[in-house]
Amino acid sequence: MSNDHPPPSLDELETRLREARRAAGLEPPPDPIAGQGGGDRSSSDLAAGLRIGVELVAGVVFGLALGYGIDRWLDTKPWGMIIMVLLGAIAGFMNVYRLANRQGYAAGFDKSRDSRDGGE
Repeated sequence: MSNDHPPPSLDELETRLREARRAAGLEPPPDPIAGQGGGDRSSSDLAAGLRIGVELVAGVVFGLALGYGIDRWLDTKPWGMIIMVLLGAIAGFMNVYRLANRQGYAAGFDKSRDSRDGGE
């Protein structure tokens, strides 16, 4: 038995799989703006970079404000501010670490409950 037509190409197969996933609701519809010019990857990289910067600055600024308040309340200038700025910087670095490892803001450092509980 001979085949008169060649097998479908991988591009055709990928297109059909993408359409099937989209029909099943497993893949979001294509973004018409992402296909023009900049692309989706560069905008998500920019968003991640901005978020990293905000996480670092927010931790330090919050620590600075809290330390200033503690110093005024307890009259401990400048120790409260120094300690709280350091703690804020550490918190900012921890948030960036969690962001880089895609852990989100879940408690602990495990990525999922299944890996911690052995899949049970």
